[in-house]
Amino acid sequence: CGVFAKTDIQPLLNQGARKEDVAASIYQAVVNQTIAGLAQGRRIEGKVLFLGGPLYYCKGLRERFKETLKLSDENAVFPEYARISVAWVASLFAAENGTETTAKELISKIASAKGGISSNRLPPLFENDEQYREFVDRHERADVPACKLSDYSGKAYLGIDCGSTTTKLVLINDKKEILYSYYSSNNGNPVEIIRQQLEKIYDLCGSNIRICGSAVTGYGEELIKNAFSVDFGLVETIAHYTAARHFCKDVDFILDIGGQDMKCMRVKDGEIESILLNEACSSGCGSFIQNFANALGMQPEEFAQIGLSAKSPVDLGSRCTVFMNSRVKQAQKEGASVADISAGLSYSVVKNALFKVIKIRDPKQMGEKIIVQGGTFLNNSVLRAFELTCGREVVRPDKAGLMGAYGSALVALSRDDGKGSTLAPLEKLENFTIQKTTARCGRCSNNCLLTISKFADGTRYITNNRCERGAGLGSKSKELLPNLFDYKYKRLFDYEPLDPATAPRGVVGIPRVLGLYENYPFWFTLFTKLGYSVKLSPKSSREIYDRGIETMPSESVCYPAKLSHGHIMSLLDEGVKFIFYPALPYEMDNGGGGDNHYNCPVVATYSEVIKNSVPELRADDVTFMNPFLPIYDEDRMLERLIEEFMPLGIGGAEIGVALKAAYEEDRRFKDDIRSKGEEVLRMLKEKGNKGIVLAGRPYHVDPEINHGI
Repeated sequence: CGVFAKTDIQPLLNQGARKEDVAASIYQAVVNQTIAGLAQGRRIEGKVLFLGGPLYYCKGLRERFKETLKLSDENAVFPEYARISVAWVASLFAAENGTETTAKELISKIASAKGGISSNRLPPLFENDEQYREFVDRHERADVPACKLSDYSGKAYLGIDCGSTTTKLVLINDKKEILYSYYSSNNGNPVEIIRQQLEKIYDLCGSNIRICGSAVTGYGEELIKNAFSVDFGLVETIAHYTAARHFCKDVDFILDIGGQDMKCMRVKDGEIESILLNEACSSGCGSFIQNFANALGMQPEEFAQIGLSAKSPVDLGSRCTVFMNSRVKQAQKEGASVADISAGLSYSVVKNALFKVIKIRDPKQMGEKIIVQGGTFLNNSVLRAFELTCGREVVRPDKAGLMGAYGSALVALSRDDGKGSTLAPLEKLENFTIQKTTARCGRCSNNCLLTISKFADGTRYITNNRCERGAGLGSKSKELLPNLFDYKYKRLFDYEPLDPATAPRGVVGIPRVLGLYENYPFWFTLFTKLGYSVKLSPKSSREIYDRGIETMPSESVCYPAKLSHGHIMSLLDEGVKFIFYPALPYEMDNGGGGDNHYNCPVVATYSEVIKNSVPELRADDVTFMNPFLPIYDEDRMLERLIEEFMPLGIGGAEIGVALKAAYEEDRRFKDDIRSKGEEVLRMLKEKGNKGIVLAGRPYHVDPEINHGI
């Protein structure tokens, strides 16, 4: 999702990733989406015409398309008219088929072109001015007490919320009153913003105020904590819960909607009982409304204010931002005003939060005492839509957007041990520098591309590492503990094939995919006994995935299935002319007491997809065999293999001998895995150690699929 991708990108920027690397990654993501998602297995080849504004203005995007599709300069055509192609062709059509009109007549037609009013409308946010004034007065009572910085001397506590799209700072005194606050977009560089703000705070505090504690929360928590020696790092939920309890000791429910994410917390007996977050869509968040406001040439605050006076808000439902764009355009055609659209979007944000994220059926489930936080709730239209939808009057602090920072400051106050703060002093800020470099970790097969932030005092902070070893925090112990994932992967594929030059029947290619992660020993033994040299496709990798991207017909199928295309292409690229990839509706019944031994539909039949989506397999000199076989039934399996292999000139007796050896090797392989598991269990018992059970599908032993876990 394009909106949710921003949620992935923002932490990378906050953590110090280079902007040029992020930009190139975004371009590549667009290319992958086009090839794998939109083309759906249809080859983009020959002379390709690239149209539209992005491909005209973004040279980086052009280069990613050319490189991924392997297009020459001659076949990649980027015309000068690319950005206006549709309008240009429309004018050509009008020249040939249109009727003459004057500019004055045309303007008159446009001015009078209004559609009928849509019937899908919602109640106005306020029935009258009196209702609006009562609403404003009620929410103004939930204010955070403040104290003028110039009138105060003594201890102070700093809270920082380095959020997805904004940076917030709050300085409080020992009475929990706000002395100073800051709220602004982080512009992709929160470190510099916070450095500037700390310098300003030190300047304003002078010698009268001493900062005795500091805490940071949010996406950039770790980076900011390391960069400025902040005392504590906090999980966001704790920061927001601490702030909420300050306003209402017995709060039942907290909803926080930020720029890119939303989270709700159910509270019971003074403890957080459950936490819910948006998973794969940000269409109920602040940037959702901001995007629409900007598209209409307005500031979000102005856009929100207009919605308060809407007479007939449009019912836009709760849907993806892309589809919402279409719905808004349709509403405009039907005569909806900007106010109606603004109020309708506020309702939509609330419905996304309540019905998609929280998934409530009855607003009573939310409890009686509800606190809403986050910059999005500074929008009175959203706040009112929330109250109308859930049928509750809620508490919105007047500093709703600062609650993460305020909660962090409260935690810093509560943890004051009298030893002072480690927060970077002014002299350190004046000499503050940050140098960012990238390097490969090299400590495991993931080989993570690390972003290393080095500060002026010599300290470093490392991000993009998938484990503690990348950050230099790994165990120094030389002892290698048992790893059954690694053991099974090596045991599974550690077979030595016949020499291709001397194998009586030549080479057979077997892709390292899906169900073959459980049955490779069976197939290797069968074909070896039949006189074939078995060629296994390479280890899975991102490069293997990219090799098959042009033949993937579905964007929604699982990643292990998508990898199959690359494994097939790898075998073809290495000159293999005979590829065997069977379809197995049933797996072997291993006597585990299960009520069935069906394979997952994708595992069972994906070779059918491969057969129909990889055109190279239809070449005259390539044989692709994917018979449906009953591997669970030894007698029936012999009959089917004879039917399939007899045309290859292989006799039934020879097949029978090879099949018997294959089943024996399969049993030996599975016995080895069980035996190794029992050995590890004994070791754990004898040494008193703990083990981790990772349950999954057979192909999860693939390091590319399990991310090197």
